[in-house]
Amino acid sequence: MNIFKCIRKCDLFVSAVFLSTLLLLSACSSRNIESYSVNLPKLDVKEFFSGELLASGIVKNSSGEVIRYFTAKLTGEWQGNRGTLKEVFYFNDDKIEYRTWQLEIKPNNEFTGTANDVIGVATGQQNGNAIFMTYTLQIPFSDDTLNLNVDDRMFLVSPDTLISESYLSKFGFDVGEVVLTIRKI
Repeated sequence: MNIFKCIRKCDLFVSAVFLSTLLLLSACSSRNIESYSVNLPKLDVKEFFSGELLASGIVKNSSGEVIRYFTAKLTGEWQGNRGTLKEVFYFNDDKIEYRTWQLEIKPNNEFTGTANDVIGVATGQQNGNAIFMTYTLQIPFSDDTLNLNVDDRMFLVSPDTLISESYLSKFGFDVGEVVLTIRKI
């Protein structure tokens, strides 16, 4: 009977060490928007996403293979702290997708957004030259739709050019990535 208690204690110890290591690794690898606070040029959601913009990008699968590419036209308008960002995506397979964001600037460099294909409310922060935003996106899949978690990381690299990386996941597993460049016209 003592051997079973020992095995059980060892299993608990191994599990605790594994979970502690996993938490430590995830804490070390997490990206924090405050680390970009001194980076220039300063990115302001209202300023950058005003007027006409053009985007070009690629969609990668979980293996990193480019499976789609696109161009997009964006138009942003603001009234106070509320804005509308209309997006039209033109994909290489001749499909066209539309998204209209309703954005609201909040205190402490935070903002929220809703869109026709976003489930619930997107939340975001801006700091230095960066914007981080998370949301759940509903995408067409076969004859149905699929909900993907999106982790957007946007960086202003010049006053008129932004580079964005969007990490796509489902049930905690990476399923793809979108990389795009947005330029003010």
